Amino acid sequence: MKMMIYVMNKPELLDKFLKELSKNQIKGATILESTGMGRKLAGNEDIPWIGSLKAILDVPRKESHVIMLALPDEQVDLVYQIIESVAGDLMAPNSGIAFTLPIDSIKGYKG
Repeated sequence: MKMMIYVMNKPELLDKFLKELSKNQIKGATILESTGMGRKLAGNEDIPWIGSLKAILDVPRKESHVIMLALPDEQVDLVYQIIESVAGDLMAPNSGIAFTLPIDSIKGYKG
C-alpha cells in the first residue's frame, strides 16, 4: 500500500481529476485546501527578498489542493497517468507535485 500525496496547483481542475479517478474505480480521496509557503510569504513586505519572490510567483493563484489517496501498489502508476492527463506534465513550473509514501499499517481502509 502507498499513500499518494498530490498538491494540485490548479484548483479549477479538481472536478475533472476526481471524475477521472472515479472512472477508473479509484475512490476514497481526501481533499484539503492549502497555500504554499512561497505564496504565504509573498504577502509579507517585511522580508527583504519578497520582491524577487513575487516576480517568480506572478501567477494569480492563491491556493491549491492537497489530495491524499491510500492506494494498492498496482494503482500508483495509473494515478500518476491520470494526474498528468488532467494537469499536464508535473515537471513544468507551477504544475504541482505528487509523491508516494509507504503505508506500513492501515485501519478503516475500504478500497
